[in-house]
Amino acid sequence: MARSGQGAGEPPQAVVAEGGSSPAPRPGASSLDTKVTWGLVGLGLVGHMLRSPRFYKTMAVTAIAVGSLRQIGQQNAASMTARLSAWNKRQMQRLERKAQR
Repeated sequence: MARSGQGAGEPPQAVVAEGGSSPAPRPGASSLDTKVTWGLVGLGLVGHMLRSPRFYKTMAVTAIAVGSLRQIGQQNAASMTARLSAWNKRQMQRLERKAQR
């Protein structure tokens, strides 16, 4: 969210602990606790997804779609090869007829 009012264009200042000269650690800094927290959140999401029937339905539909697209691609390649082979055969026959003349 954009800040408005006094000091809107200035960068945020570090918080200095009382009695210390170095800035205190900023909230949101990458630390072990943050990484562990995100890891636990990720594990929770994975566990929730694996217990969800909707997830399995989505995966089944995705697998069917990918299989269908793969089969369509294979059929397309086979028909392209057949057309190329037929064209090559016609060209060879044309060249043979031309050579016989």
